[in-house]
Order: sequence, then C-alpha cells, then structure tokens
Amino acid sequence: MTFSKFTNLSSVVLLVSCVFWSSCGDKQSELEKEISAIPIEMTIARFDEEFNKADISELNQVKKKYPYFFNENLPDEFWIEKKKDTLFVELNEEVEKKFADLGDLPKQLEDFFKHVKYYYPQESSKKKVITLISEVDVTAKAIYADSLALIALDTYLGEKHRFYGGFPEYLRGTFESTQILPDLAESFVLQKMPGNKDRTFLAGIIQHGKALYAKKLLLPSIDDAYIMGYTPEQIKWCQVNEQYMWRYFIDNNLLYDTDPKLVSRFITPAPFSKYYLDIDSDSPGKTGAWLGWQIVKTYMQNNNVTLQDLFNTEAKEIFEKSKYKPKK
Repeated sequence: MTFSKFTNLSSVVLLVSCVFWSSCGDKQSELEKEISAIPIEMTIARFDEEFNKADISELNQVKKKYPYFFNENLPDEFWIEKKKDTLFVELNEEVEKKFADLGDLPKQLEDFFKHVKYYYPQESSKKKVITLISEVDVTAKAIYADSLALIALDTYLGEKHRFYGGFPEYLRGTFESTQILPDLAESFVLQKMPGNKDRTFLAGIIQHGKALYAKKLLLPSIDDAYIMGYTPEQIKWCQVNEQYMWRYFIDNNLLYDTDPKLVSRFITPAPFSKYYLDIDSDSPGKTGAWLGWQIVKTYMQNNNVTLQDLFNTEAKEIFEKSKYKPKK
C-alpha cells in the first residue's frame, strides 16, 4: 500500500471537489436564511478587564456580579494580591494586546447560538458570554454552560506565543483564536452526545465523527481544518489519502478490534498517526477521527434523520447504512 504526498494534480482534484461542495452549499442558503432570522439576546462581559481594573473598593461589586469566579472562603486580600502577581499581570497585558477589540467574534458567537437554537429549540435564546483569564488552563478553554459561555482568552494568543513554548508543537495550533468557536461548539456537543460503551475501533472513530459532524453543522462557515484542529495542509493530506487510510484499516482488520492502543494511534491528538509506515511523519494525528467524520457525513446524506437521531444510533448501524466508500 502506498500513501500519497500532496501534489499539483491533487490540487486540481481538490479544487473540483470544492466547486462541487460549493454548489451543494448553495442549496443550504434557504436554511441559513431561516437560521439567521432566529432572535438571540446576547451580551458579552469582559470579566478579565473588570477584575484587572478593579481596586479594593470596587472588588465587592465585581464579586457580586461574577460570584461563580470567587471562592467565598478566600478573603479580599487574596484577590488583591493575585492581581499583583507577576504572571497574572503579564497574562492580562498580553490578552489586552490581542483582544482589546474582539473583532468579528461577537458576530460569530451570535451566529453559533442561532444554530444551536435551531437544532436544539429548547435551548435559551438569552446568552451571556464572559471572557476571562484562566492562567492557561487548557482543560477549560471555552465552556458552554446553559445560558453562559466562558472563554479563556489567555489560551488563544496564537501558536507562536511564548506562553505556550512548553506545549508539544502539534498542540500549539489549538491556541489560535480561530479555535474559539470550534472549542465552544465541542463543549456544547459533548454535553448532548450519549457516552460510547462500544469499545471497537469502528465505534470510536464514529463517535468522534458524530462530534465533528455536529460541530460543522453548528459552525457551517468555519473551515473544516479548524473544526478538526488541523492546518489546511493536514486536511488536504487526509483528502488525498482517504482511500489508502481506509484500505489500511480494512486490510489489517481494525474495524472491530478492541485494542485500546488504536485510540492513541488514530483518534486522540498526536503529532502524527501511527500506521507504522514511512509516510507516518507526513500524516496528521487523529486521522481515524477524520475518517469517522466522513462515514457520518455519508450516513447523514443517505438517511433522513435528525442530529438527535444520529447521536442515539449505534456505530455499526451508521456504518452499514452509510454505504461509505472512500473517495479515489
């Protein structure tokens, strides 16, 4: 089996594909018009700025406004000293440089919330977005919590920022501001998806494929690369090598294998996928998750089901009814 490198011919193939998908996208224009008309009441509060600028006389007012950020057992002196901490001061300075103006983010957030409301009508139409500094807590970069959305701006300063020098290179792209919406969408989606009890490799890639499909549905204008946490080149690699990756999984009887090592080899973030071939160093991580996304997309194209139905359908049924065939 021979995997491919991205070539000029591949560029032509992908260009044709883009034209095809663009024409398909035109058919969704009426749906997007309907979604854009959904009323959303959204406010954005800059807790990071308010806390940083508050003196001791103003601190109680900030605490009352944002009680969920303060431990009641800690005295005011703790928070005043925290504001003086060298690292905290530097974090605030860097966030202010990058996000003094939030640019297009408010409009993008509003569009995201409208899509959430369309696919989940029971969700509140009133949303409060709060920006904060988490001291680079990568486990809580963007959180969807009912009517609240929390965004830790200090985790989106750009992959080359010195704050992230200690992180592996393959993870640094996730610190770009382009990941704010995909991270927030993922936080929402994972709350809606039932857990996966099936330990087969097929179930694993389809479970991740469900999440990726839902993220794209909620963020249709966001590039697939950002939905995956990839670079554009990594998405192209997957598109060019789709049939070879799939054949590898079939030839090695991996679909119904329950070896937990397959998760780290092909599903979770990694510097590259582990096919144990010379091409590995050219591959991105998570290629199994990307293939799961393609299976789910094919299933949704061939079956008239809702997003909620998708979440509650077993992986084996999705695979069989998708009639998935990798693009050549």
